[in-house]
Amino acid sequence: MNFIKRAVQSLWAKKGRSILLIAVFSAILIFVLAGLTIRSGAELATSNAKKSVGATVTLSANREAMFKNQSTSSSGDESSKPDPGSFEQTPVNLSDAKKIAKLDNVKSYSFEASTSADKSTGITPISSSDSSTASSSSDATDSSGEQAGGQGGPGGMMASQGDFQIKGVSQSSSYTDFSSGTATLVDGKAITASDEGTNNVLIEKSLAEANDLSVGDTFKIKDSDDKDVEVTIKGIYKTSDSGDSLGNSFNFLNPSNTVFSSYTFVSTLSGSDGTTIDSAVYNLTDPKDMDSFVKKAKKLIDTDTFSLETNDQMYQQMLQPLNNVSSFAKNIVILVAVAGVIILTLIIMMSIRERKYEIGVLLSLGESRAKVIAQFFVEIFVCMLFALGIAAASGNLVGNAVGNQLLSQQTTSQQTTTQNNGGSQNGPGGNGGPGQGGQAPSGGGRGGSSSNPFSSTQEIKDLNISVQPVEISSLAGIGLGISLFSIVLSSAGILRLNPKKILIS
Repeated sequence: MNFIKRAVQSLWAKKGRSILLIAVFSAILIFVLAGLTIRSGAELATSNAKKSVGATVTLSANREAMFKNQSTSSSGDESSKPDPGSFEQTPVNLSDAKKIAKLDNVKSYSFEASTSADKSTGITPISSSDSSTASSSSDATDSSGEQAGGQGGPGGMMASQGDFQIKGVSQSSSYTDFSSGTATLVDGKAITASDEGTNNVLIEKSLAEANDLSVGDTFKIKDSDDKDVEVTIKGIYKTSDSGDSLGNSFNFLNPSNTVFSSYTFVSTLSGSDGTTIDSAVYNLTDPKDMDSFVKKAKKLIDTDTFSLETNDQMYQQMLQPLNNVSSFAKNIVILVAVAGVIILTLIIMMSIRERKYEIGVLLSLGESRAKVIAQFFVEIFVCMLFALGIAAASGNLVGNAVGNQLLSQQTTSQQTTTQNNGGSQNGPGGNGGPGQGGQAPSGGGRGGSSSNPFSSTQEIKDLNISVQPVEISSLAGIGLGISLFSIVLSSAGILRLNPKKILIS
């Protein structure tokens, strides 16, 4: 008799056993499919994260090399300490920065420079009682011969620091404060490449309201030669940065007194020739290619004078929960598959013990043991086909529920770990680091008050899990493998059976 026909008849005759096999196999395949879809969703989210997050590389002065060269040149001895009063930061050549910007894998870039400026007419800085005292002190310093621009010279904090911090950028949208959401444009237009060579600026909302200024209005500030320079308000932004205690002592450190302009305008205020900037920040398309990008960029600069600092912390922060979820999903597939083999093997073994007489009759009639084993395999295979359909229909629901719960737990765990470690304020991309563009001393960092660009709002909250044909194909292959292993492990009992003893008993 055809063993396939016997298998179908056996399944129909023993409906209860068949339903049990389908139910067990369905449960196994549902969880296997959930693992496959979760892993696929995590890989897709990782791929999208690479495109949306990228990584940053900052071109700035090599401070370590400058300190070393300063100590060597001052005394001729590398072991001696540098003279703090003679230290000067080397600006970045604008031409070199533009060459690097033309390399592959650059999604966007921002040339950055900073300085400070005093008020003139049409505007008054946001200040406090402490800053008034500081201003009085700086005025006294001015009267004793110090220059009233405080453009970051060796005089340091004792010189007049100015009323406003001017941050020059090539595109304000690419600057860390705006890209991280700390600053948001609420009126007007952003600073773009078209503003190069102009006096267009963005001012903070509180500063605009305090001075009754709006988009299109003008006011005057002083340059490094104490001459009036008229600027035009192109846009107004709002910042969530609350500043720190130093902002109460120095007007230019108050976040509300930060003015954004084109980097060329900083050259106008500081009296430079416009061929240099403080730093350049490059946002890369794919973090995986960051090392090759840096290698190519180093060929275009003097590495003894300038350095390239990399930062893919946002990508890594987003990647860790996804990797954990993907690894867990892989373990689910392996564990459920192993458990499925064990469970089905036990069920088949129990079925063989119950069907000893049937097997004995078949063997005594001349049926080969191979065909008897093949009959059991066909029975399992038919049950697997039904289970495969059930799993495919319910895989999306289970996969999304389990996957998003796992991602939520992993993301929460990652946030807790980051907070316990002090966040990323002091890491790469913190103040004065790669993420901030290494502001010049006159633009001074605001201590630890700079925004964290790796905020939780940018983390992936959900996995887009959907059952694809490739997952169904993989599931069918795994199901077939489970069936084969179960039959192979159970076939030992069939091979040992002696038809004469079975019929006699």
